[in-house]
Amino acid sequence: MLAGVPYAALPGARPLELDLYLPSGPGPVPVVVFLHGGGWRLGSRHSAGPQFTGSAPFERLAEAGIAVAALDYRLSGEAVWPAQLHDAKAAVRWLRSRADELDVDPDRVAAWGESAGGHLAALLGLTGPDLDGDVGVTGPSSTVCAVVAWYPPTDLATVPADPSDATTREAQLLGAAPADVPELAAQASPVTHAGPAAPPFLLLHGDPDRMVGHRQSELLHAALTAAGTPVELVTLPGADHMWLGSPTQPPPHSPAPPRS
Repeated sequence: MLAGVPYAALPGARPLELDLYLPSGPGPVPVVVFLHGGGWRLGSRHSAGPQFTGSAPFERLAEAGIAVAALDYRLSGEAVWPAQLHDAKAAVRWLRSRADELDVDPDRVAAWGESAGGHLAALLGLTGPDLDGDVGVTGPSSTVCAVVAWYPPTDLATVPADPSDATTREAQLLGAAPADVPELAAQASPVTHAGPAAPPFLLLHGDPDRMVGHRQSELLHAALTAAGTPVELVTLPGADHMWLGSPTQPPPHSPAPPRS
């Protein structure tokens, strides 16, 4: 594990860093970019959520032959949208620029995130160069070949109970209440960007989620299905947000078939 690797530097701000978990076997190996949750205002790269012990999920993936790049991105108290997506895209570009050195496969870079991180992972799979930004390494592609999103917000205008409330997590991300900046809220919503060029998606969500309703994954599942994107939605009965109250961790699943 390579800890605290800077993937981008910003004038007047903290360096953007990631932890890289590399398999011990021969490469090049596939790599997944992990984005933490916390409502875009809390959290860090060091954990996949309270139901898991530290870096254990990342280590398990590395043991299975998949590298993990768990990264920090700017929180909403540091910068508003689209800074968070720009940071995530910069991490993907950095990995591609160092693929030979790290022995990772630049054609097999996937995105995985939980909650707010799931939102950003989905946008990595759905947005193009118009939202790339100029953070860090420029030049390599920021596209990903697959997305796994745990209980993601997907339509920022419908997540908060009151879209006109300027104190919600979504409002802090956007810099204003979603109802006051509808075009910006749409730009920051994965459902807006669903299209036929998207990679395969796996969505996991608990049906009684009280923080980000299960409906959010249903909306994205419907939009991706309508666009012809391979997508699977796995619902965990009894699991609240962050899998709290779930009798088990997320179940195994079958990967979506490759696109023709």
